Amino acid sequence: MEVQGKVKMIGDTQTFGGNGFRKREIVVTTEEQYPQHIMVEFVQDKCDLLNPFHVGQDVKISINLRGREWVNPQGETKYFNSIQGWRIENLQPAAQNASAPPVPSADAFEPATDFSEEEHDDLPF
Repeated sequence: MEVQGKVKMIGDTQTFGGNGFRKREIVVTTEEQYPQHIMVEFVQDKCDLLNPFHVGQDVKISINLRGREWVNPQGETKYFNSIQGWRIENLQPAAQNASAPPVPSADAFEPATDFSEEEHDDLPF
């Protein structure tokens, strides 16, 4: 499954417990008639996938839905859902390669005036 939208917030990496469980949250706002603010969590080594991203970027996040069952001290069973991301892609076009020279516009060229329709060309097509 996937979630697509504009990055609204990227949280800091949080560490829990003695075994070093890591979690990082991102909020993406969908672009539809009724925009939704979807919180997706990245866990463990996936936390670092968010490093190159920033607020305002258009992204597509591949997600898994997770569910947990918990019995509280009073014996009541509670259920919790989470949305876990495992891949994130930038949807904005990449900036032009800095080493490539810019392409001049068509206005920068003068029209050819020294050609004749009757001239024979040797092109095979």
